[in-house]
Amino acid sequence: MKTVRVVILALVLLFALPFPVFANTSIGSNSYPDLLNDDFEESFDDEFYDEYEEFIINDPIEPVNRFFFGFNDVVYEWLLKPVTDGYIWIVPRDLRESFGNFFFNLSAPVRFVNSLLQGQFQQSGVVMERFLINSTLGVYGLVDIASIEFDIEPKRADFGQTLGRWGLGSGIYICWPLVGPSSIRDSVGLAVDAYSHPIPYFHDSRVLDVLYYTSNRVNTLSLNPTVYDDLKRYSLDPYIASRQAYYEYREAIIKKQ
Repeated sequence: MKTVRVVILALVLLFALPFPVFANTSIGSNSYPDLLNDDFEESFDDEFYDEYEEFIINDPIEPVNRFFFGFNDVVYEWLLKPVTDGYIWIVPRDLRESFGNFFFNLSAPVRFVNSLLQGQFQQSGVVMERFLINSTLGVYGLVDIASIEFDIEPKRADFGQTLGRWGLGSGIYICWPLVGPSSIRDSVGLAVDAYSHPIPYFHDSRVLDVLYYTSNRVNTLSLNPTVYDDLKRYSLDPYIASRQAYYEYREAIIKKQ
């Protein structure tokens, strides 16, 4: 029962909602060659179509996904955004950044395990080293001493990325209610990462789980509050823009060594 509780809480309480989960990543970047370049026409044929095919997204349940995208948008506008705006008004940015460091440090076991599964043994060592330094000298992770004083930059790894590096395709695109953009592969990855997160194993209180996951998501959004608003403002179809941005982000982190 505890495993089921952890997975359900991770999916329902992540609170990422409609915007992409990569809040610090630019939205709508164009990875294709410049169509206005005079030299482009000569290399257009194979190069353009090969690259274009890489970004064809399998979305056979688009009507359902659009419905949930709209649902998430309503929840964002009426609930998450007002809560986040109030949080930003009350809590200074420096303190919110410290909270972000704390949450990131707590999830180090997830990154450590996935780094090992990907065969990134040096990276797994870096993850563990950062965790030990920040948990002690960084006051339980509130200060990223590992980066500031030792130039040990953070590493990211999740099970969806692990599956991708093992050669598993993303599968169909899914926009989950309350969770947002995902895929079959990344949905499995999210559940596995929730199971490997240490927080639920330190207590048996559903209230504490709710407080942890929601405060983490609200704090993350407060550090990048305009991402989803900008996506809606500057795209003709926010659903397509969100889907494309999520797909490109996930492909980028899978291919990144």
